[in-house]
Amino acid sequence: MEMVTLTIDGQEVQVPQDATVLEAARKAGIYIPTLCYLKEINEVGACRVCLVEIEKVRGLKTSCCYPVSEGMVVKTNTPAIREARKAVVELILSNHPMECPTCTRNTNCELQNLAKQLGIKDIPFKGDMSIFPEDLSSPAIERIPDKCILCQRCVSVCKEVQGVGILGATDRGFESIVAPPFNRPLAEVNCTYCGQCVNVCPVGALREKDHTQRVWEALNDPDKHVVVQTAPATRAALGEEFGYPVGTSVTKKMVAALKRLGFDKVFDTDFTADLTILEEGNELLQRLKEGGKLPLITSCSPGWVKFCEHNYPEFLDNLSTAKSPQQMFGALAKTYYPEKAGVDPAKIFSVSIMPCTAKKFERQRPELRDSGFADVDAVLTTRELASMIKEAGINFRRLAEEEYDLPMGLSTGAGLIFGATGGVMEAALRTVYEVVTNKTLENLDFDMVRGLEGVKEASVDLPPLGTVKVAVAHGLANARKLLDKVKAGEAEYHFIEIMACPGGCVGGGGQPLVSGPQRIELEDDYLALRAKAIYEEDKGMPMRKSHDNPAVKELYETYLVKPLGEKSHHLLHTKYTPRPKYAVLAGKEE
Repeated sequence: MEMVTLTIDGQEVQVPQDATVLEAARKAGIYIPTLCYLKEINEVGACRVCLVEIEKVRGLKTSCCYPVSEGMVVKTNTPAIREARKAVVELILSNHPMECPTCTRNTNCELQNLAKQLGIKDIPFKGDMSIFPEDLSSPAIERIPDKCILCQRCVSVCKEVQGVGILGATDRGFESIVAPPFNRPLAEVNCTYCGQCVNVCPVGALREKDHTQRVWEALNDPDKHVVVQTAPATRAALGEEFGYPVGTSVTKKMVAALKRLGFDKVFDTDFTADLTILEEGNELLQRLKEGGKLPLITSCSPGWVKFCEHNYPEFLDNLSTAKSPQQMFGALAKTYYPEKAGVDPAKIFSVSIMPCTAKKFERQRPELRDSGFADVDAVLTTRELASMIKEAGINFRRLAEEEYDLPMGLSTGAGLIFGATGGVMEAALRTVYEVVTNKTLENLDFDMVRGLEGVKEASVDLPPLGTVKVAVAHGLANARKLLDKVKAGEAEYHFIEIMACPGGCVGGGGQPLVSGPQRIELEDDYLALRAKAIYEEDKGMPMRKSHDNPAVKELYETYLVKPLGEKSHHLLHTKYTPRPKYAVLAGKEE
Protein backbone atom coordinates (compact mmCIF):
# COMPACT_ATOMS: atom_id res chain seq x y z
CA MET A 1 0.00 0.00 0.00
CA GLU A 2 1.38 3.40 -1.00
CA MET A 3 2.03 5.70 1.96
CA VAL A 4 1.55 9.47 2.19
CA THR A 5 3.03 11.97 4.61
CA LEU A 6 1.02 14.78 6.16
CA THR A 7 1.37 17.21 9.05
CA ILE A 8 -1.16 17.41 11.87
CA ASP A 9 -0.73 20.15 14.49
CA GLY A 10 2.90 20.46 13.49
CA GLN A 11 3.51 16.73 13.82
CA GLU A 12 4.51 14.74 10.72
CA VAL A 13 2.76 11.40 10.29
CA GLN A 14 2.88 8.74 7.58
CA VAL A 15 -0.24 6.70 6.81
CA PRO A 16 -1.66 4.56 3.95
CA GLN A 17 -3.06 6.64 1.10
CA ASP A 18 -6.62 5.38 1.74
CA ALA A 19 -6.61 6.58 5.37
CA THR A 20 -8.76 9.42 6.68
CA VAL A 21 -7.59 12.48 8.55
CA LEU A 22 -9.09 11.05 11.74
CA GLU A 23 -7.14 7.81 11.38
CA ALA A 24 -3.95 9.78 10.72
CA ALA A 25 -4.54 11.91 13.83
CA ARG A 26 -5.08 8.84 15.98
CA LYS A 27 -1.88 7.27 14.67
CA ALA A 28 -0.09 10.46 15.69
CA GLY A 29 -1.68 10.29 19.15
CA ILE A 30 -3.79 13.39 18.52
CA TYR A 31 -7.31 13.24 19.92
CA ILE A 32 -10.20 14.47 17.77
CA PRO A 33 -13.63 14.09 19.41
CA THR A 34 -16.34 12.10 17.63
CA LEU A 35 -19.96 11.12 18.27
CA CYS A 36 -21.24 9.24 15.24
CA TYR A 37 -17.98 7.54 14.23
CA LEU A 38 -17.51 3.78 14.47
CA LYS A 39 -14.37 2.45 12.83
CA GLU A 40 -15.14 0.69 9.52
CA ILE A 41 -18.85 0.66 10.40
CA ASN A 42 -20.17 4.22 10.57
CA GLU A 43 -17.90 6.79 8.91
CA VAL A 44 -20.48 9.26 7.60
CA GLY A 45 -19.72 12.59 9.26
CA ALA A 46 -23.29 12.88 10.53
CA CYS A 47 -22.57 14.58 13.85
CA ARG A 48 -20.02 17.18 12.58
CA VAL A 49 -18.09 17.01 15.85
CA CYS A 50 -14.80 15.87 14.32
CA LEU A 51 -14.28 19.08 12.33
CA VAL A 52 -10.73 20.14 11.41
CA GLU A 53 -9.01 22.85 9.36
CA ILE A 54 -7.06 21.78 6.28
CA GLU A 55 -4.64 24.23 4.74
CA LYS A 56 -5.72 25.50 1.29
CA VAL A 57 -9.14 23.83 1.67
CA ARG A 58 -12.18 26.04 2.14
CA GLY A 59 -14.28 25.57 5.27
CA LEU A 60 -14.02 23.06 8.10
CA LYS A 61 -14.04 19.38 7.15
CA THR A 62 -15.20 16.23 8.95
CA SER A 63 -12.03 14.30 9.68
CA CYS A 64 -13.74 10.89 9.96
CA CYS A 65 -14.45 10.75 6.23
CA TYR A 66 -12.00 13.22 4.66
CA PRO A 67 -9.16 11.41 2.85
CA VAL A 68 -5.51 12.24 3.43
CA SER A 69 -3.20 13.43 0.67
CA GLU A 70 0.54 13.93 0.30
CA GLY A 71 1.78 17.11 1.98
CA MET A 72 -1.58 17.89 3.63
CA VAL A 73 -1.39 20.27 6.59
CA VAL A 74 -4.11 19.83 9.23
CA LYS A 75 -5.01 21.77 12.37
CA THR A 76 -7.28 20.21 14.99
CA ASN A 77 -7.32 22.80 17.76
CA THR A 78 -7.93 26.39 16.65
CA PRO A 79 -10.46 28.90 18.03
CA ALA A 80 -12.67 28.41 14.96
CA ILE A 81 -12.64 24.62 15.38
CA ARG A 82 -13.39 24.79 19.10
CA GLU A 83 -16.28 27.20 18.55
CA ALA A 84 -17.70 25.11 15.71
CA ARG A 85 -17.58 21.89 17.74
CA LYS A 86 -19.11 23.64 20.71
CA ALA A 87 -21.94 25.05 18.59
CA VAL A 88 -22.65 21.60 17.09
CA VAL A 89 -22.93 19.98 20.52
CA GLU A 90 -25.02 22.89 21.84
CA LEU A 91 -27.44 22.41 18.95
CA ILE A 92 -27.70 18.69 19.70
CA LEU A 93 -28.31 19.42 23.39
CA SER A 94 -30.98 22.00 22.53
CA ASN A 95 -33.18 19.16 21.30
CA HIS A 96 -32.15 16.59 23.90
CA PRO A 97 -33.97 15.77 27.17
CA MET A 98 -31.93 17.00 30.12
CA GLU A 99 -32.67 13.93 32.24
CA CYS A 100 -29.09 12.97 32.97
CA PRO A 101 -29.49 11.89 36.63
CA THR A 102 -32.27 9.42 35.72
CA CYS A 103 -30.81 8.23 32.40
CA THR A 104 -29.30 4.74 32.11
CA ARG A 105 -26.21 6.31 30.53
CA ASN A 106 -25.58 8.90 33.24
CA THR A 107 -21.79 9.29 33.82
CA ASN A 108 -21.16 6.97 30.86
CA CYS A 109 -22.76 9.06 28.11
CA GLU A 110 -20.63 10.19 25.19
CA LEU A 111 -22.74 13.31 24.66
CA GLN A 112 -22.54 14.22 28.34
CA ASN A 113 -18.77 13.66 28.41
CA LEU A 114 -18.27 15.68 25.23
CA ALA A 115 -20.29 18.62 26.61
CA LYS A 116 -18.06 18.60 29.68
CA GLN A 117 -14.91 18.36 27.60
CA LEU A 118 -15.96 21.32 25.43
CA GLY A 119 -16.81 23.43 28.47
CA ILE A 120 -20.50 23.79 27.70
CA LYS A 121 -22.32 25.38 30.63
CA ASP A 122 -25.39 26.83 28.93
CA ILE A 123 -27.50 26.17 25.85
CA PRO A 124 -27.97 29.41 23.86
CA PHE A 125 -30.43 27.82 21.42
CA LYS A 126 -34.02 27.76 22.69
CA GLY A 127 -37.24 26.53 21.11
CA ASP A 128 -39.55 23.58 20.72
CA MET A 129 -38.19 20.06 21.25
CA SER A 130 -39.05 16.88 19.39
CA ILE A 131 -41.44 14.64 21.27
CA PHE A 132 -41.85 11.05 20.13
CA PRO A 133 -43.57 8.11 21.88
CA GLU A 134 -41.33 5.60 23.64
CA ASP A 135 -41.22 2.08 22.25
CA LEU A 136 -41.41 -0.29 25.23
CA SER A 137 -43.04 -3.10 23.25
CA SER A 138 -40.28 -5.71 23.14
CA PRO A 139 -39.30 -8.00 26.02
CA ALA A 140 -35.62 -7.17 25.57
CA ILE A 141 -34.84 -3.68 24.19
CA GLU A 142 -36.51 -0.30 24.62
CA ARG A 143 -36.30 2.73 22.30
CA ILE A 144 -36.43 6.27 23.70
CA PRO A 145 -36.54 8.35 20.47
CA ASP A 146 -36.48 11.73 22.25
CA LYS A 147 -32.88 10.99 23.28
CA CYS A 148 -31.76 9.96 19.79
CA ILE A 149 -29.13 12.28 18.30
CA LEU A 150 -29.44 10.80 14.77
CA CYS A 151 -25.83 9.59 14.72
CA GLN A 152 -27.01 6.43 12.91
CA ARG A 153 -24.53 4.17 14.68
CA CYS A 154 -27.37 1.75 15.47
CA VAL A 155 -28.46 1.79 11.83
CA SER A 156 -24.99 0.86 10.62
CA VAL A 157 -24.28 -1.84 13.18
CA CYS A 158 -27.69 -3.46 12.59
CA LYS A 159 -27.18 -3.48 8.83
CA GLU A 160 -23.44 -3.94 8.36
CA VAL A 161 -22.38 -6.01 11.37
CA GLN A 162 -25.56 -7.95 12.02
CA GLY A 163 -27.05 -8.10 8.54
CA VAL A 164 -30.54 -7.50 9.92
CA GLY A 165 -31.22 -3.90 8.92
CA ILE A 166 -34.41 -3.18 10.84
CA LEU A 167 -33.41 0.39 11.76
CA GLY A 168 -33.28 3.41 9.47
CA ALA A 169 -33.78 7.16 9.35
CA THR A 170 -37.31 8.28 8.50
CA ASP A 171 -38.85 11.69 7.75
CA ARG A 172 -36.82 14.90 7.52
CA GLY A 173 -35.82 17.91 9.53
CA PHE A 174 -37.36 18.30 12.96
CA GLU A 175 -39.49 15.18 12.42
CA SER A 176 -36.52 12.95 11.54
CA ILE A 177 -36.24 9.79 13.62
CA VAL A 178 -34.38 6.47 13.61
CA ALA A 179 -36.92 3.66 13.78
CA PRO A 180 -37.94 0.27 12.34
CA PRO A 181 -39.79 0.18 8.98
CA PHE A 182 -43.04 2.21 8.97
CA ASN A 183 -42.10 3.30 12.50
CA ARG A 184 -43.44 0.01 13.84
CA PRO A 185 -42.64 -1.16 17.39
CA LEU A 186 -39.64 -3.44 17.84
CA ALA A 187 -41.93 -6.30 18.89
CA GLU A 188 -43.58 -6.21 15.47
CA VAL A 189 -40.50 -6.46 13.26
CA ASN A 190 -37.83 -9.07 12.68
CA CYS A 191 -35.46 -7.69 15.33
CA THR A 192 -33.24 -10.36 16.88
CA TYR A 193 -32.86 -8.44 20.19
CA CYS A 194 -29.09 -8.98 20.03
CA GLY A 195 -28.53 -5.56 21.63
CA GLN A 196 -25.64 -4.48 19.43
CA CYS A 197 -27.57 -1.27 18.78
CA VAL A 198 -27.60 -0.65 22.55
CA ASN A 199 -23.85 -1.22 22.72
CA VAL A 200 -23.06 1.44 20.11
CA CYS A 201 -25.66 4.08 21.02
CA PRO A 202 -23.66 7.01 22.45
CA VAL A 203 -26.59 8.23 24.55
CA GLY A 204 -29.59 6.58 26.25
CA ALA A 205 -31.86 6.26 23.21
CA LEU A 206 -31.61 2.46 23.34
CA ARG A 207 -31.51 0.38 26.50
CA GLU A 208 -32.28 -3.10 27.80
CA LYS A 209 -35.62 -3.94 29.41
CA ASP A 210 -34.91 -3.44 33.11
CA HIS A 211 -35.46 -6.50 35.33
CA THR A 212 -33.74 -5.15 38.44
CA GLN A 213 -36.95 -4.18 40.23
CA ARG A 214 -38.54 -7.61 39.83
CA VAL A 215 -35.35 -9.16 41.23
CA TRP A 216 -35.27 -6.77 44.21
CA GLU A 217 -38.90 -7.66 44.93
CA ALA A 218 -38.11 -11.38 44.83
CA LEU A 219 -35.07 -10.97 47.09
CA ASN A 220 -37.21 -9.08 49.62
CA ASP A 221 -40.04 -11.66 49.54
CA PRO A 222 -39.57 -14.11 52.46
CA ASP A 223 -41.79 -16.62 50.64
CA LYS A 224 -39.42 -16.80 47.66
CA HIS A 225 -36.34 -19.01 47.36
CA VAL A 226 -34.20 -17.03 44.94
CA VAL A 227 -31.47 -18.80 42.98
CA VAL A 228 -29.15 -17.22 40.44
CA GLN A 229 -26.96 -18.48 37.60
CA THR A 230 -24.06 -16.55 36.06
CA ALA A 231 -23.13 -16.91 32.39
CA PRO A 232 -19.49 -17.54 31.42
CA ALA A 233 -18.85 -14.15 29.78
CA THR A 234 -20.15 -12.08 32.69
CA ARG A 235 -17.11 -12.81 34.87
CA ALA A 236 -14.77 -11.50 32.17
CA ALA A 237 -16.52 -8.11 31.97
CA LEU A 238 -18.26 -7.25 35.26
CA GLY A 239 -15.04 -5.89 36.74
CA GLU A 240 -14.98 -3.11 34.14
CA GLU A 241 -17.94 -1.53 35.94
CA PHE A 242 -15.79 -1.26 39.08
CA GLY A 243 -12.58 0.10 37.60
CA TYR A 244 -10.78 -3.12 36.72
CA PRO A 245 -8.88 -3.21 33.41
CA VAL A 246 -10.68 -4.77 30.46
CA GLY A 247 -9.86 -8.48 30.44
CA THR A 248 -9.90 -8.98 34.22
CA SER A 249 -11.78 -12.04 35.43
CA VAL A 250 -13.69 -11.42 38.68
CA THR A 251 -15.48 -14.76 39.09
CA LYS A 252 -15.23 -15.23 42.83
CA LYS A 253 -15.86 -11.57 43.67
CA MET A 254 -18.99 -11.75 41.54
CA VAL A 255 -20.15 -14.77 43.54
CA ALA A 256 -19.48 -12.89 46.78
CA ALA A 257 -21.43 -9.86 45.56
CA LEU A 258 -24.44 -12.02 44.63
CA LYS A 259 -24.44 -13.59 48.08
CA ARG A 260 -24.29 -10.14 49.65
CA LEU A 261 -27.31 -9.12 47.57
CA GLY A 262 -29.27 -11.89 49.26
CA PHE A 263 -29.57 -14.73 46.75
CA ASP A 264 -30.27 -18.02 48.51
CA LYS A 265 -28.04 -19.99 46.15
CA VAL A 266 -25.44 -18.80 43.65
CA PHE A 267 -24.94 -21.27 40.82
CA ASP A 268 -23.01 -21.27 37.55
CA THR A 269 -24.44 -21.45 34.03
CA ASP A 270 -21.18 -23.24 33.18
CA PHE A 271 -22.72 -26.29 34.90
CA THR A 272 -25.46 -26.48 32.29
CA ALA A 273 -22.99 -25.51 29.56
CA ASP A 274 -21.28 -28.79 30.43
CA LEU A 275 -24.69 -30.44 30.33
CA THR A 276 -25.36 -28.87 26.92
CA ILE A 277 -22.19 -30.48 25.58
CA LEU A 278 -23.36 -33.90 26.74
CA GLU A 279 -26.77 -33.46 25.11
CA GLU A 280 -25.63 -31.62 21.98
CA GLY A 281 -22.52 -33.76 21.53
CA ASN A 282 -24.57 -36.93 21.63
CA GLU A 283 -27.07 -35.36 19.25
CA LEU A 284 -24.21 -34.71 16.80
CA LEU A 285 -22.96 -38.29 17.12
CA GLN A 286 -26.49 -39.62 16.63
CA ARG A 287 -26.92 -37.61 13.44
CA LEU A 288 -23.49 -38.62 12.14
CA LYS A 289 -24.12 -42.32 12.80
CA GLU A 290 -27.79 -42.53 11.82
CA GLY A 291 -27.86 -40.09 8.92
CA GLY A 292 -29.72 -37.26 10.64
CA LYS A 293 -30.05 -33.70 9.33
CA LEU A 294 -26.63 -32.11 8.87
CA PRO A 295 -24.96 -29.79 9.51
CA LEU A 296 -25.98 -29.69 13.15
CA ILE A 297 -26.06 -26.01 14.17
CA THR A 298 -25.76 -24.78 17.75
CA SER A 299 -28.80 -23.19 19.42
CA CYS A 300 -27.19 -21.54 22.47
CA SER A 301 -27.56 -17.99 21.16
CA PRO A 302 -31.17 -16.71 21.28
CA GLY A 303 -30.41 -13.82 18.94
CA TRP A 304 -29.11 -16.29 16.35
CA VAL A 305 -32.11 -18.61 16.82
CA LYS A 306 -34.57 -15.75 16.24
CA PHE A 307 -32.54 -14.63 13.21
CA CYS A 308 -32.79 -18.17 11.84
CA GLU A 309 -36.56 -18.30 12.46
CA HIS A 310 -37.04 -15.09 10.45
CA ASN A 311 -34.47 -15.47 7.69
CA TYR A 312 -33.49 -19.13 7.30
CA PRO A 313 -36.48 -21.28 8.33
CA GLU A 314 -35.16 -24.03 6.04
CA PHE A 315 -32.33 -24.52 8.57
CA LEU A 316 -34.56 -24.87 11.65
CA ASP A 317 -34.37 -28.67 11.49
CA ASN A 318 -30.58 -28.32 11.51
CA LEU A 319 -30.66 -26.49 14.84
CA SER A 320 -29.70 -28.55 17.84
CA THR A 321 -32.82 -29.35 19.83
CA ALA A 322 -30.80 -28.79 23.03
CA LYS A 323 -32.00 -25.76 24.94
CA SER A 324 -29.48 -23.04 25.72
CA PRO A 325 -27.53 -23.41 28.99
CA GLN A 326 -29.68 -20.64 30.52
CA GLN A 327 -32.89 -22.53 29.82
CA MET A 328 -31.48 -25.92 30.79
CA PHE A 329 -30.49 -24.42 34.11
CA GLY A 330 -33.92 -22.84 34.51
CA ALA A 331 -35.68 -26.16 33.89
CA LEU A 332 -33.48 -27.95 36.43
CA ALA A 333 -33.84 -25.10 38.94
CA LYS A 334 -37.58 -25.80 39.00
CA THR A 335 -37.32 -29.63 39.05
CA TYR A 336 -34.03 -31.31 39.97
CA TYR A 337 -32.80 -28.66 42.40
CA PRO A 338 -35.98 -28.30 44.55
CA GLU A 339 -36.30 -32.09 44.73
CA LYS A 340 -32.69 -32.38 45.89
CA ALA A 341 -32.90 -29.38 48.27
CA GLY A 342 -36.38 -30.12 49.63
CA VAL A 343 -37.82 -26.80 48.44
CA ASP A 344 -41.29 -26.24 47.00
CA PRO A 345 -40.67 -25.59 43.27
CA ALA A 346 -43.52 -23.04 43.28
CA LYS A 347 -41.40 -20.90 45.62
CA ILE A 348 -38.31 -20.97 43.40
CA PHE A 349 -37.52 -17.67 41.70
CA SER A 350 -34.87 -18.28 39.07
CA VAL A 351 -32.60 -15.39 37.99
CA SER A 352 -29.88 -15.43 35.36
CA ILE A 353 -26.97 -13.01 34.93
CA MET A 354 -26.32 -12.78 31.21
CA PRO A 355 -24.13 -10.79 28.81
CA CYS A 356 -27.07 -10.83 26.43
CA THR A 357 -30.25 -8.77 25.94
CA ALA A 358 -31.83 -11.49 23.78
CA LYS A 359 -31.90 -13.77 26.83
CA LYS A 360 -34.71 -11.56 28.15
CA PHE A 361 -36.69 -12.52 25.05
CA GLU A 362 -35.70 -16.17 25.30
CA ARG A 363 -36.90 -16.54 28.89
CA GLN A 364 -40.49 -15.70 27.93
CA ARG A 365 -40.75 -18.06 24.95
CA PRO A 366 -43.87 -20.21 25.49
CA GLU A 367 -42.02 -23.37 24.38
CA LEU A 368 -39.59 -23.04 27.31
CA ARG A 369 -41.86 -23.98 30.21
CA ASP A 370 -41.30 -27.74 30.40
CA SER A 371 -40.80 -27.66 34.16
CA GLY A 372 -44.43 -26.62 34.58
CA PHE A 373 -43.25 -23.08 35.37
CA ALA A 374 -41.35 -20.43 33.46
CA ASP A 375 -37.83 -21.88 33.41
CA VAL A 376 -36.30 -18.44 34.13
CA ASP A 377 -38.18 -15.67 35.97
CA ALA A 378 -35.82 -12.73 35.39
CA VAL A 379 -32.71 -11.97 33.36
CA LEU A 380 -30.18 -9.35 34.44
CA THR A 381 -27.53 -8.14 32.04
CA THR A 382 -23.98 -7.67 33.30
CA ARG A 383 -24.71 -3.93 33.41
CA GLU A 384 -27.88 -4.44 35.47
CA LEU A 385 -26.05 -6.62 37.99
CA ALA A 386 -23.43 -3.88 38.35
CA SER A 387 -26.14 -1.30 39.02
CA MET A 388 -27.69 -3.52 41.72
CA ILE A 389 -24.32 -4.00 43.41
CA LYS A 390 -23.79 -0.24 43.41
CA GLU A 391 -27.33 0.42 44.63
CA ALA A 392 -26.77 -1.96 47.54
CA GLY A 393 -23.64 -0.03 48.56
CA ILE A 394 -21.39 -3.06 48.18
CA ASN A 395 -17.69 -2.26 47.84
CA PHE A 396 -16.98 -4.73 45.06
CA ARG A 397 -13.21 -4.33 45.03
CA ARG A 398 -12.92 -5.10 48.75
CA LEU A 399 -15.05 -8.25 48.69
CA ALA A 400 -13.41 -11.47 49.82
CA GLU A 401 -13.64 -14.13 47.13
CA GLU A 402 -16.29 -16.84 47.55
CA GLU A 403 -17.15 -20.09 45.81
CA TYR A 404 -20.27 -21.14 43.91
CA ASP A 405 -22.80 -23.31 45.70
CA LEU A 406 -23.09 -27.02 44.93
CA PRO A 407 -24.17 -29.03 43.05
CA MET A 408 -25.08 -26.67 40.19
CA GLY A 409 -22.05 -24.48 40.77
CA LEU A 410 -19.52 -27.12 39.76
CA SER A 411 -18.26 -26.78 36.21
CA THR A 412 -15.33 -27.32 33.87
CA GLY A 413 -13.22 -25.13 31.64
CA ALA A 414 -15.20 -26.45 28.67
CA GLY A 415 -18.35 -24.86 30.05
CA LEU A 416 -16.49 -21.63 30.73
CA ILE A 417 -15.22 -21.12 27.17
CA PHE A 418 -18.82 -20.93 25.91
CA GLY A 419 -18.33 -17.21 26.54
CA ALA A 420 -16.07 -16.67 23.50
CA THR A 421 -16.74 -17.32 19.84
CA GLY A 422 -15.64 -20.85 19.01
CA GLY A 423 -16.00 -21.91 22.63
CA VAL A 424 -19.05 -24.15 22.16
CA MET A 425 -17.34 -25.86 19.22
CA GLU A 426 -14.12 -26.37 21.17
CA ALA A 427 -15.95 -27.70 24.23
CA ALA A 428 -17.92 -30.12 22.05
CA LEU A 429 -14.79 -31.34 20.27
CA ARG A 430 -13.05 -32.01 23.59
CA THR A 431 -15.86 -34.37 24.56
CA VAL A 432 -16.84 -35.84 21.19
CA TYR A 433 -13.23 -36.74 20.40
CA GLU A 434 -12.81 -38.77 23.59
CA VAL A 435 -16.25 -40.39 23.34
CA VAL A 436 -15.68 -41.49 19.73
CA THR A 437 -12.01 -42.49 19.85
CA ASN A 438 -11.98 -43.75 23.44
CA LYS A 439 -8.63 -41.98 23.76
CA THR A 440 -7.49 -39.17 26.06
CA LEU A 441 -7.10 -35.90 24.20
CA GLU A 442 -3.57 -34.65 24.80
CA ASN A 443 -4.01 -31.04 23.62
CA LEU A 444 -7.32 -29.55 24.75
CA ASP A 445 -6.82 -26.23 22.96
CA PHE A 446 -8.44 -26.18 19.51
CA ASP A 447 -6.76 -22.98 18.33
CA MET A 448 -8.23 -23.23 14.83
CA VAL A 449 -11.69 -22.26 16.11
CA ARG A 450 -10.46 -19.42 18.33
CA GLY A 451 -10.02 -15.76 17.45
CA LEU A 452 -12.09 -12.94 15.97
CA GLU A 453 -12.04 -13.87 12.30
CA GLY A 454 -15.66 -13.64 11.12
CA VAL A 455 -15.91 -17.22 9.84
CA LYS A 456 -13.50 -19.98 10.85
CA GLU A 457 -13.32 -23.46 9.33
CA ALA A 458 -11.58 -26.62 10.51
CA SER A 459 -11.46 -30.37 9.97
CA VAL A 460 -11.10 -32.85 12.82
CA ASP A 461 -10.30 -36.54 12.44
CA LEU A 462 -12.63 -38.68 14.55
CA PRO A 463 -11.87 -42.30 13.77
CA PRO A 464 -13.85 -44.40 13.03
CA LEU A 465 -16.35 -41.70 11.93
CA GLY A 466 -13.79 -40.12 9.64
CA THR A 467 -13.11 -36.42 9.11
CA VAL A 468 -15.65 -34.03 10.60
CA LYS A 469 -15.83 -30.59 9.00
CA VAL A 470 -16.77 -27.73 11.32
CA ALA A 471 -17.32 -23.99 11.01
CA VAL A 472 -17.70 -21.09 13.46
CA ALA A 473 -19.36 -17.73 12.77
CA HIS A 474 -19.95 -14.76 15.06
CA GLY A 475 -21.99 -11.68 14.21
CA LEU A 476 -25.17 -12.30 12.23
CA ALA A 477 -23.83 -10.84 8.97
CA ASN A 478 -21.14 -13.53 9.09
CA ALA A 479 -23.79 -16.13 9.86
CA ARG A 480 -25.65 -15.00 6.75
CA LYS A 481 -22.52 -15.38 4.59
CA LEU A 482 -21.89 -18.87 5.97
CA LEU A 483 -25.46 -20.11 5.55
CA ASP A 484 -25.72 -18.68 2.04
CA LYS A 485 -22.63 -20.71 1.08
CA VAL A 486 -24.18 -23.86 2.56
CA LYS A 487 -27.47 -23.19 0.72
CA ALA A 488 -25.64 -22.69 -2.55
CA GLY A 489 -23.73 -25.95 -2.13
CA GLU A 490 -20.44 -24.07 -1.96
CA ALA A 491 -19.55 -25.43 1.50
CA GLU A 492 -20.29 -28.61 3.36
CA TYR A 493 -20.01 -29.05 7.12
CA HIS A 494 -21.06 -31.49 9.79
CA PHE A 495 -21.22 -29.07 12.73
CA ILE A 496 -21.60 -25.26 12.85
CA GLU A 497 -21.41 -22.90 15.80
CA ILE A 498 -23.14 -19.52 15.38
CA MET A 499 -23.19 -16.72 17.94
CA ALA A 500 -25.24 -13.59 17.29
CA CYS A 501 -22.79 -11.11 18.78
CA PRO A 502 -19.34 -10.11 17.53
CA GLY A 503 -16.77 -12.00 19.58
CA GLY A 504 -19.49 -14.27 20.94
CA CYS A 505 -20.96 -13.67 24.39
CA VAL A 506 -18.01 -11.50 25.48
CA GLY A 507 -19.43 -8.93 23.06
CA GLY A 508 -23.04 -9.40 24.11
CA GLY A 509 -25.58 -6.59 24.08
CA GLY A 510 -25.72 -6.51 27.88
CA GLN A 511 -22.01 -6.21 28.59
CA PRO A 512 -20.32 -3.09 30.02
CA LEU A 513 -20.12 -0.31 27.45
CA VAL A 514 -16.72 0.45 25.95
CA SER A 515 -16.98 3.79 24.20
CA GLY A 516 -15.37 7.16 23.61
CA PRO A 517 -11.67 7.61 24.51
CA GLN A 518 -11.54 4.17 26.17
CA ARG A 519 -12.52 2.45 22.92
CA ILE A 520 -9.93 4.50 21.02
CA GLU A 521 -7.23 3.56 23.53
CA LEU A 522 -8.05 -0.16 23.28
CA GLU A 523 -8.23 0.03 19.46
CA ASP A 524 -11.30 -2.24 19.56
CA ASP A 525 -9.26 -5.05 21.20
CA TYR A 526 -11.60 -5.24 24.20
CA LEU A 527 -13.34 -8.35 22.81
CA ALA A 528 -10.03 -10.17 22.49
CA LEU A 529 -9.05 -9.10 26.03
CA ARG A 530 -12.31 -10.45 27.49
CA ALA A 531 -11.89 -13.72 25.56
CA LYS A 532 -8.30 -14.02 26.79
CA ALA A 533 -9.54 -13.76 30.39
CA ILE A 534 -11.88 -16.69 29.76
CA TYR A 535 -9.22 -18.86 28.12
CA GLU A 536 -6.73 -18.09 30.91
CA GLU A 537 -9.26 -19.14 33.55
CA ASP A 538 -10.01 -22.32 31.57
CA LYS A 539 -6.30 -23.22 31.58
CA GLY A 540 -6.16 -23.01 35.36
CA MET A 541 -9.22 -25.14 36.07
CA PRO A 542 -8.80 -28.66 37.50
CA MET A 543 -11.38 -30.06 35.03
CA ARG A 544 -11.49 -28.94 31.40
CA LYS A 545 -13.79 -31.46 29.74
CA SER A 546 -17.56 -31.45 30.18
CA HIS A 547 -17.91 -35.23 30.46
CA ASP A 548 -15.56 -35.20 33.46
CA ASN A 549 -17.89 -33.02 35.57
CA PRO A 550 -18.90 -35.21 38.57
CA ALA A 551 -21.99 -33.11 39.29
CA VAL A 552 -23.23 -33.67 35.73
CA LYS A 553 -22.49 -37.40 36.07
CA GLU A 554 -24.53 -37.48 39.29
CA LEU A 555 -27.35 -35.61 37.58
CA TYR A 556 -27.62 -38.36 34.98
CA GLU A 557 -27.22 -41.18 37.50
CA THR A 558 -29.87 -39.91 39.90
CA TYR A 559 -32.28 -37.95 37.73
CA LEU A 560 -31.91 -37.70 33.95
CA VAL A 561 -30.74 -41.30 33.39
CA LYS A 562 -28.90 -40.66 30.09
CA PRO A 563 -28.23 -38.03 27.40
CA LEU A 564 -31.08 -37.80 24.88
CA GLY A 565 -33.19 -39.96 27.19
CA GLU A 566 -36.90 -39.49 27.83
CA LYS A 567 -36.47 -37.15 30.80
CA SER A 568 -33.67 -35.20 29.10
CA HIS A 569 -35.81 -34.82 26.00
CA HIS A 570 -38.71 -33.46 28.05
CA LEU A 571 -36.73 -30.97 30.16
CA LEU A 572 -33.70 -30.05 28.09
CA HIS A 573 -34.79 -30.03 24.46
CA THR A 574 -37.16 -27.97 22.35
CA LYS A 575 -38.12 -27.05 18.76
CA TYR A 576 -38.41 -23.70 16.99
CA THR A 577 -40.85 -22.49 14.35
CA PRO A 578 -40.64 -20.05 11.40
CA ARG A 579 -41.45 -16.36 11.87
CA PRO A 580 -42.33 -13.72 9.25
CA LYS A 581 -39.27 -12.46 7.38
CA TYR A 582 -40.34 -8.83 7.45
CA ALA A 583 -42.44 -6.56 9.67
CA VAL A 584 -45.55 -8.15 11.11
CA LEU A 585 -48.37 -6.09 9.66
CA ALA A 586 -50.89 -6.61 12.43
CA GLY A 587 -50.40 -7.38 16.11
CA LYS A 588 -47.39 -8.60 18.04
CA GLU A 589 -45.49 -11.72 17.11
CA GLU A 590 -45.14 -13.11 20.61
